[in-house]
Amino acid sequence: MKLILVTGAAGGVVRMLRSLMRADYRLRLSDRTPVSDRAPGEEWAAADLTDFDSVLRAVRGVDGILHLGGFSVEGSWPQIHDANIVGAYNVFEAARQAGVRRLIFASSNHAVGFYRRGEIIGDDVTPRPDTRYGVSKVFGEALASLYAHKYGAEVVSIRIGNVETKPLDVRRLAIWISPRDLYQLIRIGLERPGIVHEIVYGVSQSSRSWWDNSNAKRLGYRPHDSADDYAAEVLAKHSAISGDARADTYQGGQFCSIESGGDPVKTD
Repeated sequence: MKLILVTGAAGGVVRMLRSLMRADYRLRLSDRTPVSDRAPGEEWAAADLTDFDSVLRAVRGVDGILHLGGFSVEGSWPQIHDANIVGAYNVFEAARQAGVRRLIFASSNHAVGFYRRGEIIGDDVTPRPDTRYGVSKVFGEALASLYAHKYGAEVVSIRIGNVETKPLDVRRLAIWISPRDLYQLIRIGLERPGIVHEIVYGVSQSSRSWWDNSNAKRLGYRPHDSADDYAAEVLAKHSAISGDARADTYQGGQFCSIESGGDPVKTD
């Protein structure tokens, strides 16, 4: 079984993915915060993303990298810069030095959050980040492109919507992705031949989606789950109008208005 490094292993998204990934891979979990509930087949490699030497130690000997680590909501520029800008560079550069070619970069819908709701956008639109956090994801996608085209890395950047067991509100009916659908995209990124740098949207099936995910479908993605199955339940409990005109206008929601704190229901 291939050995895959998973950064951000103490976060909520990784907690939802680990049992799925263990069926196909050995995992090397990495974070600043220890993961105490490791299962057979899971290694531990403590690393601070801002410390290049510790990242390089974590990367050595793996067959691929799932980079989910970093500051996952809006924050101050020093927080975003250190965790997401320096951290992403360290992961890509450590992979290059260690000869690891396959990487999955956890990008975000917030790289394009200032497109209007109702617009259908593809993977090739000009970025319109809604936060400093979104800027860091645009940077990561650019870094992935550089390392793919200049150094031979094979990278899939996934613009993740919202990962949960089910959509939690009206906005998430458009952007929700189930853990098993996210894992399907990850597995495509780790296994599909011919990858250079691909950008896909991390979203399950939804008639309300704002994203043309034809590039993911070209790569073989066929979502198992649909947000439409939860629409009646969500619409009975939640209004589509939040009272924040900017949040209600743009795809990034409240990220288009906030200065810190991010999404209060984000799992990590």
